Amino acid sequence: MTDNTQTRSETLREQIEEMIAVGTLKPGQHLDETVLAERFGVSRTPIREALIQLASMGIVVIRPRRGAIVAEIGPQQLIEMFEVMAELEAMCARLAARRMSPVEHAVLMATHLACKQARDDADSDAYFYKNEEFHQQIYIGSKNTFLEEQARALQRRLRPYRRLQLRVRNRVTASFEEHGAVVDAIIEGKGDLAAELLRQHIMIQGQRFSDLVASLSALASEA
Repeated sequence: MTDNTQTRSETLREQIEEMIAVGTLKPGQHLDETVLAERFGVSRTPIREALIQLASMGIVVIRPRRGAIVAEIGPQQLIEMFEVMAELEAMCARLAARRMSPVEHAVLMATHLACKQARDDADSDAYFYKNEEFHQQIYIGSKNTFLEEQARALQRRLRPYRRLQLRVRNRVTASFEEHGAVVDAIIEGKGDLAAELLRQHIMIQGQRFSDLVASLSALASEA
């Protein structure tokens, strides 16, 4: 594969991944290589390479002789993945509270405040992107490259579901307030508190899980 083909397939992977994250392509939906090639104005070869890359990330499932579909995550697996995500982020927060510099504290605060406009506008989709940047600053702040990579990988797999969560009534406002408490704990160097706050921020259980399942059902009915 030439460098140009590889670059093109990586760009396509990012574009298809974004379509999945924002719900344009839904869980379980068939991914027709010809349709995607026409959509992006390319041949099927870079599309196929992009789908293989997405399959290696768990975002797409390639079925022999039946083509690719957007990966579906069942309710039980979703709970388990969010449990792991919560622990990974808690570890990041604990380490960030110990290791982030004052300059990095300022960047984290600025990223948090950048979420405010989306919250004030009640724009859950805009908040989704700002929210990702906020969490990624904490991953970086852990100063543990392996942990950062694992957190980013799982965050990417859960992107469509984290986005759906934010569409639940009042979730954006609650999320922003929870972020504020996490920022304070990190800046004050309170690692255990930061870890517990971020763990609870990520965990889905009880009403939050019911709301997410209802959102998934509504999404399926639109397909």
